[in-house]
Amino acid sequence: MNWLKISRHAFLFLVGFLFSAPAYAVLVFGAPPRESRAEADAVYGPIAQFLTRVTGQQVVYRYVNNWLSYESNIRHKVYDIEFDGPAFIAWRMAHYGWTPLVKAPGNLRFVVIVKRDNTTIKNLEDLAGYSMCAFAPPNLATITIQYEFTNPSRQPNIIPIRTFSQAYREVMSGQCTAGIMQIMLYKHMNATFHAARIVYVSRKLPNQAFSAGPRVTPAMQARITSALLSPQGHTAAAKLLAEFKIKKFVPATVQEYTGLDHLLDNTWGFGLNLSMPSTQ
Repeated sequence: MNWLKISRHAFLFLVGFLFSAPAYAVLVFGAPPRESRAEADAVYGPIAQFLTRVTGQQVVYRYVNNWLSYESNIRHKVYDIEFDGPAFIAWRMAHYGWTPLVKAPGNLRFVVIVKRDNTTIKNLEDLAGYSMCAFAPPNLATITIQYEFTNPSRQPNIIPIRTFSQAYREVMSGQCTAGIMQIMLYKHMNATFHAARIVYVSRKLPNQAFSAGPRVTPAMQARITSALLSPQGHTAAAKLLAEFKIKKFVPATVQEYTGLDHLLDNTWGFGLNLSMPSTQ
């Protein structure tokens, strides 16, 4: 009788384990919707395959084709591993206990420009109510600048663009009063055209990074970090490195991303009031 009781308990334990395992059997890898499906699969597919070998657990890349789906997936804890920007990394750190692993080296910094002969706009605050060429939010460059406008009724009117160089051209053509650019690209273009001037320079932000959620164990996180820093990791991520002109990955730290979730304060579903799943 005792043997039967022990066997029954062992059986129930095994059944419980088997039915709970699938929640962690597949780790989902995600990234913002910046490429077409074919392009994204070519960039992120080899990384997912590499991480599968590294962790010993299946890693699958899940494509989304729009920001609303991507943001919803973040809020609903769909992803386990991501490559994206500092605001989203910091938000997941603050709300869901994520950890940054490796990042692109250097920092990100953005400028707001106007035509050189524009005498009306002297500083960032003067742009309230004027048109500003920028990527659609929640692009990092755009939300970094929008955060500086604390009055909701006094905001620039965002005119969506597809590239930073387009922002420069549209400002020069008069389609927009101002534009947001990555600082190094601005310096490169303005050295040629000498047609713009800067009215605002953002603070330095840490670069894009791989980060991992709590379903990725600390031991797995350590293996992923080591692997992505290795020559084999750079080979697996060759298309990603080429896309963002990254020479290599470097270690990321918690400290450099902490607190940057405030950049999402004006993004619907993150800082603005929208019911979100429990963080428990």
